[in-house]
Amino acid sequence: MSEFQAMLSSTPLAAGNAPYVEALYEQFLSDPGSVAPQWREYFANLGGRPGEIAHGPLVAQLAQRAKGRRATGSGTAAGSAPETGSAAKQGAVSRLIQIYANRGHLTANIDPLGLMERPVPKVMGLDYLNLSEADLDTEFLTGSRNTAIKPRLKLREIIEQLKHIYCGTIGAEFAHVSNETERLWLQDRFQVGRVQQHFSPDEKRDILWNLTMAEGLERYLATRYPAQKRFSLEGGDSLIPLLEDLIQTSGVHGLEDIVIGMAHRGRLNVLINVLGKSPAELFSEF
Repeated sequence: MSEFQAMLSSTPLAAGNAPYVEALYEQFLSDPGSVAPQWREYFANLGGRPGEIAHGPLVAQLAQRAKGRRATGSGTAAGSAPETGSAAKQGAVSRLIQIYANRGHLTANIDPLGLMERPVPKVMGLDYLNLSEADLDTEFLTGSRNTAIKPRLKLREIIEQLKHIYCGTIGAEFAHVSNETERLWLQDRFQVGRVQQHFSPDEKRDILWNLTMAEGLERYLATRYPAQKRFSLEGGDSLIPLLEDLIQTSGVHGLEDIVIGMAHRGRLNVLINVLGKSPAELFSEF
């Protein structure tokens, strides 16, 4: 070992002694007379800043303050403003609206006989988002992108509207649509339809008439041709008034031709009650 290496290995300023030297320096800053004379002379000749004080108590104080902020939940990210109670509540309401849009279909009223149990996901509960009944009469922003829903409503009204839109007799699910523009368009159209669509008495009678024709044809075919392949529509009767309205509305807007890629299920009903094929002609083909 060279003389230089021997000197480095024996010096108290070697890297392995750094914590010991730092502790001595802290002690020197607090009370110079508490360290050995050679160390006192060495630290005095370092040329530290005038009035420099020990760092240890400051570090401990800052750590204690940070610990207290975490315990009280008042800590914030660097550069961000502290979140007030009202801001936290608004964030919770916005999250609730998003949860209903994503999961409301899970509790939709799609069982007219009431035989199916529809448990409500716990994420749709007020307590899950730190909301309570005390907040029901407080107004919050709805984040609405259309005029059908007001920009501000009481939480009670927001929940009632969310249940009407997403948990009624029609359920819709949009989360699987990866294209954001398409997903928001579908969601907005669904919201507007659920909030603003109200059928007039005449429209209700037309729907009932179409449903009655669809059901009547199915019953006749089941009775008259029980062993024949008849592509039953049973369970999907609403297809008939839906197609009828779609075709009529398209004609009003100038559409001239419609091509139906028809499935097997319900094709006979569509042929007669939508496309106008003669029942006698259809029955003769059996």
